[in-house]
Amino acid sequence: MIASPKLSGYRTPMAKLYFYYASMNAGKSTTLLQADFNYRERGMETMLWTAALDDRYVVGQVTSRIGLMAEAHKFDPDSDLWAAVNAEHAQRPLACVLVDEAQFLTRAQVLELARLADESGIPVLCYGLRTDFSAELFPGSAALLGIADALVELKAVCECGRKATMNLRVDEQGRAVVEGAQTEIGGNDRYVAMCRRHFMAKRREAAAAGVPA
Repeated sequence: MIASPKLSGYRTPMAKLYFYYASMNAGKSTTLLQADFNYRERGMETMLWTAALDDRYVVGQVTSRIGLMAEAHKFDPDSDLWAAVNAEHAQRPLACVLVDEAQFLTRAQVLELARLADESGIPVLCYGLRTDFSAELFPGSAALLGIADALVELKAVCECGRKATMNLRVDEQGRAVVEGAQTEIGGNDRYVAMCRRHFMAKRREAAAAGVPA
């Protein structure tokens, strides 16, 4: 078992676990990269993570829609974040850990991140989707909503101008998809951020028309 490192560096006794959540296209990765830049600009060390299964751009890289990017460590369901972060922290005291695509974390990994904040004194900033294309919580998001110290909603905009809180999965013809696996990696060609009203209306239309999953 790896004990919490006793380092003076950037150790923060009151470190917190944050969850920045939103629908698609709310600027989650951009916000993460800005936070990372702010730390590094002040000479502080950070550690970035992203989901290994996210291959929309480059695997092992946090990439924003506006072109910003940074190399990141990859996590999958078997990754031991507690051990990996503490090992890095022993080599270079970390001011912050930032996790993109946090909806793909397991509950156990979220507990590891909370422990990093509590016992290792490292602030942890997680960014991810709250719900999937069926408006169901992702496991990682459910765990973060339950135990994070701070919850921050990032705003996206529906085509009607209202706040977009839902992620509509669409097919090649732009029709709503109402069935399928929870995880299907895709960008604007597969998902559209919408307000609840239009999300529900599009799904009802698709169900009535018998659109295949």
